[in-house]
Amino acid sequence: MELPDPPREGKMVSPQAASEALVRKPQIGDTRPAPVMAPKPEAAKPAADKPKSKSRRGGRRGGRNRRRTGGSEQMAGSDAELIERRRGKERNGKAVGRYMMCVQVREEFTQVAMLEGRSLIEHYVSRPADDETQIHGNIYLGRVQNVLPGMEAAFVDIGTQKNAVLYRGDVQFDKDDVVEQGPDPRIEQVLKSRQLILCQVTKNPIGAKGGRLTQEVSLPGRFVVLIPDSRTYGISKRLPEGERRRLRSILDRIKPEEHGIIVRTAAENATEHELTTDLTRLLEQWATIREAATKANSPTLLYREPPLAVRVIREEFSSEYRGIVIDDRKLYNEVRDYIQAFNPEFADRVEYYDQSAEGLALFEQHRVHEQLRKALDKKVWLPSGGSLIIEHTEALTVIDVNTGKNVGKSNLEETVFHNNLEAADEIARQLRLRDIGGIIVIDFIDMEVRENRRRVLEAFKDALARDKTRTQVFEISELGLVEMTRKRIGEGLLTNFADPCVVCEGRGVTLDLSMLD
Repeated sequence: MELPDPPREGKMVSPQAASEALVRKPQIGDTRPAPVMAPKPEAAKPAADKPKSKSRRGGRRGGRNRRRTGGSEQMAGSDAELIERRRGKERNGKAVGRYMMCVQVREEFTQVAMLEGRSLIEHYVSRPADDETQIHGNIYLGRVQNVLPGMEAAFVDIGTQKNAVLYRGDVQFDKDDVVEQGPDPRIEQVLKSRQLILCQVTKNPIGAKGGRLTQEVSLPGRFVVLIPDSRTYGISKRLPEGERRRLRSILDRIKPEEHGIIVRTAAENATEHELTTDLTRLLEQWATIREAATKANSPTLLYREPPLAVRVIREEFSSEYRGIVIDDRKLYNEVRDYIQAFNPEFADRVEYYDQSAEGLALFEQHRVHEQLRKALDKKVWLPSGGSLIIEHTEALTVIDVNTGKNVGKSNLEETVFHNNLEAADEIARQLRLRDIGGIIVIDFIDMEVRENRRRVLEAFKDALARDKTRTQVFEISELGLVEMTRKRIGEGLLTNFADPCVVCEGRGVTLDLSMLD
């Protein structure tokens, strides 16, 4: 079995270069851009021809005192007002939102499609057999099989077919338990063969590579993430500053001393009661996990992530979603109960789709199948006639931008510039839809004007900012190449629908060896 990519794989040596290349986005639980904060209006100046008020007291009452109370009025508000505030927009009694979620259930698998308008932007598949491969977020009691000092890693048996890998940087330990101490103990000093450890999967097994583990466990809820035995304390930076202050004051009252906590973007306008309820449930969940770990004496699954649909809703659903449509009655009831428990104001956005009454399958009704077929092709057409060619290799993914049928109108530079702008937006969408991860190299068409290069790169970064997955983008080279990385969680969309060719073994060609006879 191969080791998964080490922590430094695909990362810049220079921290400054890595920081500049990072496409800024929320770290945990952020599902939408931060609301634009309107600048505070300046105090109105009296007109030159308007006489000043004779009442000095009245003048002060309209100025300083009003500004002083404005912040507290914004911070204050009953639970009912907070819940009403996060309901989102409605038109003619129906929810209005940018996104929509479709869940189609079949006996062999469940599919979840995320639509922006009518365009498919994300697609997930869950199968019963995925208990071996889709284990991201699961918590195990694992047994250390062997420690590799040269790789600063350890293989851990977690009860699955492939052993998972725990790197030195993901090891948590008590210094009192380490005999040979130094400024930074080595992994062989911290972990021993046959040792039982509590760990969580942070990356699914991919191909011949095993899953990746960490000992810093986190339990995600709807509004908060509990990090047991940690001092971590944070609030999503995508929330407005006033909302962050309100949530911080609540956390000061409800945060347990022995555990860390991170407040998600979904907690915007959440009440103290809702935050407390969510946190209490996570604490009870952690107590159950610890109790099961103390009783077990062999590799055991201690916590399993919820079903795909519930997991995606927990991570994504907000007021920007106009609805969730599900074609399975059992799952519809389960999801509606989940939403009713945490966000009752959104319960009416969960709909049951009756295929027998509608006459079409859910994915056919919303043209998801049509868009999926296009997403499985290596060629993607752009609106003006240009095209993208997307090729996967063992080490990286290569995307080639072509003008194709796009002949332009004025001059070559203008034609190439607009073609690259269209490509930048479409590439960001395709990366998200196809779930392409790892190292990605994009061959934009050469542009002579440096300002055009800058504008294409900025447009590409703006389009990537809507993607919740961590990305890094570097400057366009003199050859017109853009190097970037996107965090790899799964194997990608293509793997869900394809198997390697049994004839060419995925190479794409067959060899004629007759000349060697």
